[in-house]
Amino acid sequence: MKLMTIVNGKGGVGKTTTAFSLAAAFAGRSQKVLLVDTDPQASASWWYERGQKQPFELITESDPALLSRLRELGGYDLAIIDTQPALSSKALSAVVTLSDFALVPTPPSALDLNAVIETVRSVLAPTNVKYRVMLTRVDPRALNEALEALNTLTDVGIPSFHAFVRAYKAHERAALDGVPIHQYKGANAREGQRDYDRIAEEVSREW
Repeated sequence: MKLMTIVNGKGGVGKTTTAFSLAAAFAGRSQKVLLVDTDPQASASWWYERGQKQPFELITESDPALLSRLRELGGYDLAIIDTQPALSSKALSAVVTLSDFALVPTPPSALDLNAVIETVRSVLAPTNVKYRVMLTRVDPRALNEALEALNTLTDVGIPSFHAFVRAYKAHERAALDGVPIHQYKGANAREGQRDYDRIAEEVSREW
């Protein structure tokens, strides 16, 4: 089983949306996926419980001792771990240490990129885990901002995905409906699906 942790020390950057959407994207690639909700706010669990027949399974766990035994679980190809925005969290430390890959979602603003640099410096750099930054909540009408952010990350030596996730109301409405973006039928759903499918493809190449 591969383990991927979604991490960022700043709240409100789209960690849960990323974890939920990528779980659906990989499930659509015929993988057995487990989403692990370690955030005390339990947003992923709330989203999951609103729907029916989700394409992946979910567990809620924040005990570092139990999280350190995640690899003992059988029957899954991939576990995606949603985390809280607390870089000093013992639960975060436990799952990052275990992970094969860490994904850092962030909007492209300068303030958000500063938080990414701190997350990399404090949590990821001290480990050997592979990681990449994923731009999210990108304004479809202002793609130059995303390109500038990618250049900034390159300049400071932080790896990033080529693909990014654009900001659509479809993501919020999918959560309200209790479905992943891949099952949502409203406006811009297809665009949201494609963005996360492109990220899933890039993650697969990392493995």
